[in-house]
Amino acid sequence: MERISWDQYFMAQSHLLALRSTCTRLMVGATIVREKRIIAGGYNGSVTGGAHCIDEGCYVVDNHCIRTVHAEINALLQCAKFGVPTNGAEIYVTHFPCVHCSKALIQAGIKTVYYAEDYKNHPYAIDMFAEAGVTVVQVPYHNLYNEQEQLQKKAFATGLLERLKQAGADEEELQRLQAEADKLFS
Repeated sequence: MERISWDQYFMAQSHLLALRSTCTRLMVGATIVREKRIIAGGYNGSVTGGAHCIDEGCYVVDNHCIRTVHAEINALLQCAKFGVPTNGAEIYVTHFPCVHCSKALIQAGIKTVYYAEDYKNHPYAIDMFAEAGVTVVQVPYHNLYNEQEQLQKKAFATGLLERLKQAGADEEELQRLQAEADKLFS
């Protein structure tokens, strides 16, 4: 198997962090990187020791959950808590940052924002990044383990269909099964 790129490596870390999220609306993870080294990670959830949305529901005001600390902010606060500088660092986020997180990332000196999925990409956030000289790059996340597993399953199905053909299975039935397999693996 081929090595994954640095971008996929750090984005995979962000997706792993998102699995710790306690938000029921959107699971987000963020990884701050400097010189190809992870310096902090965060996910969206409640303040330490506070009630979690997964336990008590979201605390929604004006269509925003005010209970949740966003993943990017949690990662930045982890750096602040442990005295780790963020100036010139990069961040990998599962979703495009909101306006407030965008402002915090700029103020923290983040030079590049990598994100996997579009999510309410606010024009003001895009403009702020451009004005601040922050590079923004979409890096779609590819779960290479799932891709490898899919290839193995496809090879297995192809082998089974070939065995059926060699055993004299009905051609019409083989075509139907091949069409179903094609749908599964397309």
